Amino acid sequence: MQKIKKRYTECSSDAFQQLKITHNLVLCGLMAALAVVLNYTTSIFITPNIRIGFSGLPNRVVEYLFGPCIGAIFGGMLDILKYLLKPDGGAFFFGYTFNVMVAGIIYGTILYRRPVRLWRIFIAEFLTKAIVNCGLNTLWLAVMNGNAFLAILPARVIKNIIMLPIDTAILFFTLTFVSKLLNMPEFRKFRGGKF
Repeated sequence: MQKIKKRYTECSSDAFQQLKITHNLVLCGLMAALAVVLNYTTSIFITPNIRIGFSGLPNRVVEYLFGPCIGAIFGGMLDILKYLLKPDGGAFFFGYTFNVMVAGIIYGTILYRRPVRLWRIFIAEFLTKAIVNCGLNTLWLAVMNGNAFLAILPARVIKNIIMLPIDTAILFFTLTFVSKLLNMPEFRKFRGGKF
């Protein structure tokens, strides 16, 4: 527990220092704009209930670059912005914003300042799908729609098991590309020494 607390403290203080660099702040703005565009334009529907979406990738890039604190704040603010731009599905419900923030903490804690490895991404995806998608999202759906939690859980578990390898592969290729970009000399001069 002490090790986790120490890592989280290091991540948060260092990440906020990184956001004082103008180029990093601009990068977060560009990632937010990209997430909004991807949210409304790119989705591949395998079945009516299973869809491959790419709007979460900019969030994962921010969490990979800046850690759990910035990832959670970025995700929460972006979720509210997406709702304000296009309020689908009725009234705003903070539970889903909370889910995005929890996912940001999970991804940021596991991926921040670590080499991109398939097993690390798999663990982050697995934890997010288990805790956020199957746990919290199912709870919010049960609360909002009046369904029994255990009645809708099996279908959501199957969906997330199917999506686990697909999302892992997509995120692995995305973060591999981002890490290669960051190591190019053109990007090094804008980073303030490090990401």
